[in-house]
Amino acid sequence: MRTHRITQAAIAAVLLAGTVLAPPALAATPSGAPVASAGAVRAAAVPFTAATARRSADGGYALSWSSAAGSVTVTAVTSPDATTGTPVGTAPGTGSLTVPAGTLAEAGRWYFRLVPDSGSPLVVAERSLGIESARNFRDIGGYRTTDGRWVRPGLVYRSNKLNGLTDAEQQRLLSQRLTLDVDLRNAVERHDDPDRVPAGVTYQVADVVSLNHGIRFHDSALMTLAEAIAAGLFSGSSDLGQSIGYPFMVNFVGADYAFRDLVTAVATNDSGATVYHCSSGKDRTGWSTAVLLTLLGVPRETVEADFLASNDYLGNPKAVELSWLRAAFDEVDHLYGDFDTYVRDGLRLDDATVAALRAKLLTD
Repeated sequence: MRTHRITQAAIAAVLLAGTVLAPPALAATPSGAPVASAGAVRAAAVPFTAATARRSADGGYALSWSSAAGSVTVTAVTSPDATTGTPVGTAPGTGSLTVPAGTLAEAGRWYFRLVPDSGSPLVVAERSLGIESARNFRDIGGYRTTDGRWVRPGLVYRSNKLNGLTDAEQQRLLSQRLTLDVDLRNAVERHDDPDRVPAGVTYQVADVVSLNHGIRFHDSALMTLAEAIAAGLFSGSSDLGQSIGYPFMVNFVGADYAFRDLVTAVATNDSGATVYHCSSGKDRTGWSTAVLLTLLGVPRETVEADFLASNDYLGNPKAVELSWLRAAFDEVDHLYGDFDTYVRDGLRLDDATVAALRAKLLTD
């Protein structure tokens, strides 16, 4: 695909807009082969079609699920890989359980192992780790894909900046086997608010607006700028800067390198869990999460719901708007035709990396 160079002044305006803010889900393998028949088998293996775990303000938990099983037995465990723990109870195949406050001892994080009377178990957890200094720190696991698999919890987290972690919060992250921190921020942000992560956690930069690979765009930046402003005005966006920034995360060649490095880092981190973040954990991190979840086959409506959840975690109902995320997906369709082609030709991710990502993060 050809790339375009534009004047320095226009570039500065575009990159500043993206920095100050700071397709339908895949139903095919990277090669394009359909996965519907495999999905039917997987749905039978893991019979759950919905499942959530939510922690209440008093420290208790509310669990709910839907499945084809006759009954489900629940065990609380302190690791997503554990098979034994504290019995919670048994309920119908589509049902719920309440775990009253005080039932479980204080732990770094509780996971809940749902064991159906037929089929494979599923592990769910409250998505937030309760990191007060990084309120948007949350698990991207626990979502169901279009082919009936589930994204494993406890392996990949998204967050806002990590410069304020207390000693106790650092220990909480270590208890979750965090070993890799990928920083999507620019050089100024990293200098002003450097990450404070536990010793032993590898730090990696994946700067979304880096100029290390030149100042290039896949399509006319001035045209993208004009179209983004028009779309933002039409949608009633509360922040035109954001409306502009999202399409440029797809159009700017330098961003391709950052998102490719992030996906590769997640796929190849075999030593523990990964966290990636920007400043607020909602824009660059939001698009990163949309890319990862879509690669895993999570439906678009679920991807959008996860994106909008930043409004709740940050306590700001206008932190993000759905039109911003959709503008990035629209740019994908405009430049590449579909998400698979964006992954292959834009991010230049090979089939092996995508396969490794899926093998690591998806239930069998």
